[in-house]
Amino acid sequence: MSTTPFEDHVIRAVRAEEWPAAKELRLTALRDPVAHLAYLDTYEEAVGRSDSYWQERTAKGAEGASGAQQFVAETADGEWVGTVAVLIEEAGTTDWAGFPVERRQGHLVGVYVRPGHRGSGVTKALFDAALEWAWGRGVERVRLIVHPENARALGFYRKAGFVESGVTVPLAGTPDEHELEMVVER
Repeated sequence: MSTTPFEDHVIRAVRAEEWPAAKELRLTALRDPVAHLAYLDTYEEAVGRSDSYWQERTAKGAEGASGAQQFVAETADGEWVGTVAVLIEEAGTTDWAGFPVERRQGHLVGVYVRPGHRGSGVTKALFDAALEWAWGRGVERVRLIVHPENARALGFYRKAGFVESGVTVPLAGTPDEHELEMVVER
């Protein structure tokens, strides 16, 4: 996978051996004030996971993987300041929420940019890389799931061209709350 320069950042796929940095960034994301709206995971659950868990998780989305790809924004000094992953969902399968997947699609997950880098274009650069990778794998659309109270994320996703599909997904552990599916088509 090539790297894409963006101002003083490089946007690139993670490498399997970088699992400690992937773990650190994920744990940081899970401490974000809106993490409870943005992730199906908690810091308390994640921090106790074994190194083998983090190694496997990173390898599944690492450079060269076919079913998923995790991208990072890296500064010139090597700091990871943002990430997004895209999963390929095959038609005829069932997604993480138990819904049937009707056509081959990408699913963006794990979006996070450190506070000091928000609003700088890093998130857009990460999304551009993830969408390019997904389109290159022949998906018909790319989706993401967002909590309706996550105003910062909703605003960015709309600006990035995602629109609400009309599909809602029950929030894990809180079935009376729902999240929104947003999509962009090629």
